[in-house]
Amino acid sequence: MKQQSTDNINKGKSKKVKGLILSAKILLYTFLAIVAFILSVNYNLFGLFGKIPSTELIMNPHSNNASQIYSEDGVMIGKFYYENRTPIKYRDINPVFWQALVSTEDERFYEHHGIDFYGVGAAFKDMIVHGHPRGASTITQQLAKNLYRVRSNYSTGLLGRVPGLRMLIIKTKEWISAVKLEMFYSKNEILNMYANTVEFGSNTYGIGTASKVYFNKTPKELRAEEAAVLVGILKATTFYNPVLNPENSHNRRNIVLDNMCNMDYISREECDSMKQLPLTLDYHPDEGNDNFAHYFRDAVANDIKEWCEVAGVDPYEDGLKIYTTLDSRMQKFAEESVQKNMRRVQADFNAHWGNTQPWSKEQPNLVNELVKKTSYYKELERIFPDNPDSVKYYINKPHQTKVFSYNGQVMKNLSLVDSINYMCRFMHCGFVAIDPNNGYVKAWVGDVDYKSWQYDKVTAERQPGSTFKLFVYTEAFNQGLTPLDRRTDSPVTIRVDENGGSRYWTPSNSNGSFSGDSMTLKNAFAQSINSVAVKLGQEVGVSSIAHTAHEMGITTKLNATPSLCLGASDVKLIDMARAYSAIANGGAKVTPILVTRIEDADGKVIYDAPVEKTQVLPKRTAGFMQQMLMGGVQNPNGTSHSLLNYIGNVSDTDFGGKTGTTNNNSDGWFMGVTHNLVCGAWVGGEYRSIHFRNGQGQGARTALPICADFLSRVFHSGAFGKYHGHFPPMSEEDMMFVDEPVDTLLVDSLIDDELLLDSFLMDDEML
Repeated sequence: MKQQSTDNINKGKSKKVKGLILSAKILLYTFLAIVAFILSVNYNLFGLFGKIPSTELIMNPHSNNASQIYSEDGVMIGKFYYENRTPIKYRDINPVFWQALVSTEDERFYEHHGIDFYGVGAAFKDMIVHGHPRGASTITQQLAKNLYRVRSNYSTGLLGRVPGLRMLIIKTKEWISAVKLEMFYSKNEILNMYANTVEFGSNTYGIGTASKVYFNKTPKELRAEEAAVLVGILKATTFYNPVLNPENSHNRRNIVLDNMCNMDYISREECDSMKQLPLTLDYHPDEGNDNFAHYFRDAVANDIKEWCEVAGVDPYEDGLKIYTTLDSRMQKFAEESVQKNMRRVQADFNAHWGNTQPWSKEQPNLVNELVKKTSYYKELERIFPDNPDSVKYYINKPHQTKVFSYNGQVMKNLSLVDSINYMCRFMHCGFVAIDPNNGYVKAWVGDVDYKSWQYDKVTAERQPGSTFKLFVYTEAFNQGLTPLDRRTDSPVTIRVDENGGSRYWTPSNSNGSFSGDSMTLKNAFAQSINSVAVKLGQEVGVSSIAHTAHEMGITTKLNATPSLCLGASDVKLIDMARAYSAIANGGAKVTPILVTRIEDADGKVIYDAPVEKTQVLPKRTAGFMQQMLMGGVQNPNGTSHSLLNYIGNVSDTDFGGKTGTTNNNSDGWFMGVTHNLVCGAWVGGEYRSIHFRNGQGQGARTALPICADFLSRVFHSGAFGKYHGHFPPMSEEDMMFVDEPVDTLLVDSLIDDELLLDSFLMDDEML
């Protein structure tokens, strides 16, 4: 009996041992299976699991960081970004943020090595008991997910198609990446990388941008309750957004404060006191300063595009610092001058046309043509291919829409047709200012409102009118003429060969008559006499004039026909500013420069802009043209004389200028010139059929006041002394061919004592 009992005991022990051995084997095999699975995922065995972030990428992580754009005077004027993020160093962040973050997102952060096995176990238990797991991702895992986009940038291979395996493969990749991060980086470095990559809602990435957007502070200045708000957002960027859902955010903030208290980062007394505080924001949505210098920033992006492609740099994600030539103060003057004067021009235009459509005579189908180009119309045609009445119904159905006004954007109940009618009635503008000595662009306004019109009028092509006469007279001086040479203001008829036939062209002066008097070239230019300009063109050769214009900076195609002398070929405002700068700069052409240098994220200079200067005119010619431009301002009958009424007494600076107006007043121009600053403005309708019907559309009325207002602000501000100055004196011998009593025999375009007009008239066919 005793033997039997002993046998039973031995059998029991044997079974227990076998059970332990079996359990050990199961654990061992499970462990080996887990290790094998992890290794398989890490090395993408047979391509079954998809790739994983490489060790090299782990050691050299890359995140999309916004590039910052700076003006010459040190003001950040905007950003380029896919994700609005500005990196901040660990030491520049208040420790209360780290305390709030760790206590809420990963309380065992300093104890684990990337994976919190206790948290994973608790999550597994919750899934078994409650049917859903708690969050078990560590800060390091979240960093791996944010940095490497494992869930979107890496496939899960063939096995990822098996139900249930995809998420396991993804989580395994995140675990592996997290462990590698812990191997290569300190805890503080991991926290810092996380804080710079995580999203805080409102298209805001990283603690640096979030602190600025929500509290208008640097991360160093954050208080504990503010840090708690930001950490609270991380749980759900919309639900706990303090702007969109302030009550939710307030409650979540208090939970974060409790977490900080539970980990002894703050006392219970401090916690309870802060929980009683209201949710206080200083919200500054960071839109890259969308309302300031936006056309210029677009021009910068276009300017550096080719260089970036060659250099392998992406300004929208590489965290560059881009230093530009723009002066933020001048830009402010320019934008204010445009708004002030275009408001006046628009009021005149509205009064001039009343309820009549300005384009109705010349382009009666304009609105219908524009409607058919819209994506909305094309979508309606797709939906109702055989039902034009339905298309017509919807394009004429009113709805609330936001449109431009000079008092800010307003909501109006308009149909698609109505909104196009409304927007087409606005006049448009381009303005640019350049330092002629180095080509630095100091101010750039592409139109009256970027949100409404992205098409940049500084680079648009329009007819320049009489501002093009600069090249006619420049070429005349190149060929040996002088400002005191005389020509007669009399009719000229020219045979024009075109389209296999010929016709005769007789241009008129702006007042429709000819004086028959002999006048100096200086006074003919000042008064913008068309007959003299056309005769000079025939004398020196229109092809030579076109060549000189191109040499001076015009980049568009110029048609070498007689009407070119009066500005019948399209040019760009930026090119005209460059060409006029060659005159101010003593005949040396400079390339307009928008960016002076670019630094990478580490502060290393990777681009330095060269100043390209080419002598394209004899200094004598440039000196003569400086005197000609000054004559247009100083001559009481000059078309630019009213400039002095705006600028007032600036005795230490020479001012020159030239107005321009094209056929039917479609384009109004003014180019203003000093020795150290050149500016230009264009004003007109979006389409050439939209214009004034009388002298109100002349360049002297529309464009000149913008430049004059800008120059007045600059030269009276006291901050721009270096831009003051006279043109270099010419030799006594050359001055003998410049000075003469003012010729007042012909008043070409005087309309009153303060406002002078300039235009040219020609057959529409020549335009």
